[in-house]
Amino acid sequence: MAATGTVEEAKRAQAAHHTTVYGVIFAIAFCHMLNDMMQSLLPAIYPNLKASLGLNFGQIGLVTLVFQLTASLLQPLVGLYADKRPTPLALPGGTLFTLSGLTVLSMAHTFPLVLLGAALIGMGSSIFHPESSRVARMAAGPRPGLAQSMFQVGGNIGQALGPLAAALIVVRWGQSSLAAFACLALLSGAVLWNVGVWYKHHGLERLKAGKASAADHLDLPRGKAALGVFILMVLIASKFFYLSSISSYFAFYLIERFHLSVPQAQLHLFAFLAAVAAGTVAGGPIGDRFGRKPLIWFSILGTLPFTLLLPYVSLAWTWPITVIIGLILSSAFPAIVVFAQELAPGKVGAVAGLAFGFSFGMGGLGAAALGLLADARGIEFVYRICAFLPAIGLAAAFLPNIERKRASG
Repeated sequence: MAATGTVEEAKRAQAAHHTTVYGVIFAIAFCHMLNDMMQSLLPAIYPNLKASLGLNFGQIGLVTLVFQLTASLLQPLVGLYADKRPTPLALPGGTLFTLSGLTVLSMAHTFPLVLLGAALIGMGSSIFHPESSRVARMAAGPRPGLAQSMFQVGGNIGQALGPLAAALIVVRWGQSSLAAFACLALLSGAVLWNVGVWYKHHGLERLKAGKASAADHLDLPRGKAALGVFILMVLIASKFFYLSSISSYFAFYLIERFHLSVPQAQLHLFAFLAAVAAGTVAGGPIGDRFGRKPLIWFSILGTLPFTLLLPYVSLAWTWPITVIIGLILSSAFPAIVVFAQELAPGKVGAVAGLAFGFSFGMGGLGAAALGLLADARGIEFVYRICAFLPAIGLAAAFLPNIERKRASG
């Protein structure tokens, strides 16, 4: 009887692996939206902090660096630990760090307190992203690109709402209004508690079935797989270095070059981040349908002409060009994450933590470096240099063709 029960459980797990649990994916995407909206309030209030605390661009970059590094250094470790010892209730627990960080920022009137608030928000991110990406993979069934896309677009929407909330609320009511947004962490924690219960009772079996299926299809030497993951991290670096130039300094660029007000500049930033969200939505299903490597190539070759044009166009052309950049640049990130997870079956959490952590780290390093460059040469010079960053993505030529191997298998 015991053996029969074990066989039946294995069959149920394998059958579950071929279904997509949209309710769980929507819940994770919703919490990702709340999480990233709260986190994106930090760069959205940079103009306020710069004016009230007298910060220079180098200090603004250091704030972003502290936030990104606390997230990036911890995320792979959290993911690796979760692969070995799954901890479903880590998801709601991580929201407490974000709540604490926003509370500190709402009262921060010195530069060290701003750094502390940024670090706490980064720690919340380091727990949320690898674990929630694991859950998205658990619930994905045969559509990992779609699940990753839906999960990520929640974050993109949150990032777009952050500047809008800052323009409508924080600019009007001041830095102390951040404390009200911290209450959203409680809502996220309640939803994630229920996700954690599903994770504990259903998700782990589905993940084991997915691991076995991926291992059967992937016939690639370990060295080639490792090289593929490394190249994917290089692609992430180029994308997020450029995205950091937009999210951290685009408002300053618009204010300096076109003399826009802070709310007007924040609305332009909102349009770019909304385009990033739309591109992410489209990218996952397109990667599932046409292959992840072709989508990565489209993201590289399609973005480069527009990034090269951006520093030289008028305000009338700046908005549509930044929207096109956001759409194309973001389309490949779900494919990159799923591609990396397919190259390392059984290490979903570690790969997700590495991908998200590396993206955060490169964004932080980019913000710090670009802040120093802006102080030395001016904000417009920064965008002329960053225009060439997507060209680094030509390293995609060395990615393995795992879709071809899967088809032949």
